[in-house]
Amino acid sequence: MKNTNISLRLVLMNFLEFAAWGAYLTSLGRYLGQIGMGPQIKWFYAMQGIVSIFMPAIMGIVADRKMQAQKVLSLCHGLAGLFILVSGFYCRQAGAAVEFAPLFVLYSLSVAFFMPTIAISNSVAYNALEARGKDPVKDYPPIRVFGTIGFICSMLLTNFLKIGGTAMQDSYTQLISSGIFSFVLCGYALSLPECPVNGKAENKGLAEALGLKAFSLFKDRQFAIFFIFSMLLGASLQITNGYANTFLGSFGENPAFADSFAVKNSNALISLSQLSETLCILLIPFCMKKFGIKNVMLIAMFAWVFRFGFFGLGRPDMPGVLLFVLSCIVYGVAFDFFNISGSLYVNENTGKDIRSSAQGLFMLMTNGLGATIGTLAAGAVVDACVYSTATPNWSKAWYIFAAYAFVVGVAFSFLFKPSRKQEASKAAGM
Repeated sequence: MKNTNISLRLVLMNFLEFAAWGAYLTSLGRYLGQIGMGPQIKWFYAMQGIVSIFMPAIMGIVADRKMQAQKVLSLCHGLAGLFILVSGFYCRQAGAAVEFAPLFVLYSLSVAFFMPTIAISNSVAYNALEARGKDPVKDYPPIRVFGTIGFICSMLLTNFLKIGGTAMQDSYTQLISSGIFSFVLCGYALSLPECPVNGKAENKGLAEALGLKAFSLFKDRQFAIFFIFSMLLGASLQITNGYANTFLGSFGENPAFADSFAVKNSNALISLSQLSETLCILLIPFCMKKFGIKNVMLIAMFAWVFRFGFFGLGRPDMPGVLLFVLSCIVYGVAFDFFNISGSLYVNENTGKDIRSSAQGLFMLMTNGLGATIGTLAAGAVVDACVYSTATPNWSKAWYIFAAYAFVVGVAFSFLFKPSRKQEASKAAGM
């Protein structure tokens, strides 16, 4: 296997990495709602943000100093797969009597070890490419696309595969599927090229890995505004992951919609979001050159308005289902444009001595604090509009989310001013 083309080997690694996540990320909320845990959905998705605040940094330090990164990748997937598999078998054994506490603990342990693997798999890939004289900036993106393909394929498997007459998106079997993918990658990771371990003192510590060193950037008014809005926009990241499938499934209570494609194949419909994400990455260089950093970020913010608004307006029948499709299409713009342009903004406006910490702070604010706070707040909105009322009103919840994104976008347009360096970059064609 050592003579196998390294790009193909990394393609398989990325495919398995995101297939393990795609098996349940967009469908878990639907299953939880069906077993009476609708009000608890927010805690399951918030936990991904909570563990993202510290676990990637901790496991990254282990990979830097104590254990080769491909072995850390294997270890993390082995543990993540074990806990998610046990959670699936617990649900199978409990049947209709699944309790929140044991399921949540098992799930939390699984995501605590899974979330670090996203960054660690990147490190493994970068090391393998550089060791063979390849340029990660040029050669890795086409490889990384297969991660999204793996995510989509896993979503479609969860949507269409029925076990015991029940689709996986409506069953605990999605958790077992995720565990199987993780176990496969656990073994496969050990065959990947060895990564160097450097235990010297100059390796970054926990504070720098968490991005804490970069908190000095808050002294700069524009950076402070940027990071605050990164957190505010990050609040939108997990809302549709947690509630879109649950929302579409709720139409099944209406006999007129129960057999519609959007209800019976909601995971397949939502997979259009990931397809859009893949395609929108290709638009970023053009848009950055044409519109500049600030406007690209604004496009992303207002794309979230349409993402949520289309869900609120849509229906499973024609032509209402087309609004769900449009919501999935704009997701690629909403997700990619801010995450990538924001990362470029950080890269272009910080010195090399603090750049890595600044990127860590950007991730902390968006995927850590922002996603956690946003998921819990969104859960409170859904509880008030859906689960705590005799007349559930999903549309009202989606309109509230859209209004929030609109206010964030308008405020950002007035308060944020790109640096002169970024203006120069745009003029030069970036």
